[in-house]
Amino acid sequence: MKDLFIDIDNRKVSDYHDLCHQSDLWPNKSPVSHEENSIWFWVEKNHQYNCQLWDEEDKARRVDVSDSDIALNKRNIDGYNQKRNDAIEKIDENILDRLKDVKVSESAWFNSETAGSIIDRLSIVSLKVLHMGIQANRTDIDATQKKEAKDKKDRLIIQRDDLLFCLNQLLDGCSQGQGFYRIYRQFKMYNDPRMNPYLSGLLK
Repeated sequence: MKDLFIDIDNRKVSDYHDLCHQSDLWPNKSPVSHEENSIWFWVEKNHQYNCQLWDEEDKARRVDVSDSDIALNKRNIDGYNQKRNDAIEKIDENILDRLKDVKVSESAWFNSETAGSIIDRLSIVSLKVLHMGIQANRTDIDATQKKEAKDKKDRLIIQRDDLLFCLNQLLDGCSQGQGFYRIYRQFKMYNDPRMNPYLSGLLK
């Protein structure tokens, strides 16, 4: 089972995130095509939704537009966030499906964070690295602000390396039966009209 996750190990996930940021077509189209419903398909979708979320979050902070524009941004944020969480669960479903024949040792350690959640965090950190780099390269700010942005970017790169280590350790441990994790469903109630009292008409 050693090579069970050879397609997503080492730096492959973060390299893909960076490749997307270099593409003029992203986030509308991936620079690499992926088989539908595969792990990589959902890694792509998760990153796409995070990128769209980032843009909407920026727009929602505007003060020179109408309240209706901000309300639309907030609705878009809610929609992308739901899709992002769904993609995380799909990543984990695919990973756990690969692990179905691995015998878990009685002494195996339990990981509270899923592999999909770590991949999601890698996606978000890649966006922070990208945009902090843009800030560090601005020509309209002073040297102090540029250095602050560069220092933050450097720390973010360390954070990304730490996350990659954790992802690889988790996948390796799971593939050898020495570690395991479970999918914890989000069960978002506010998007379900059966459970949100304002959507069901119980409250106004």
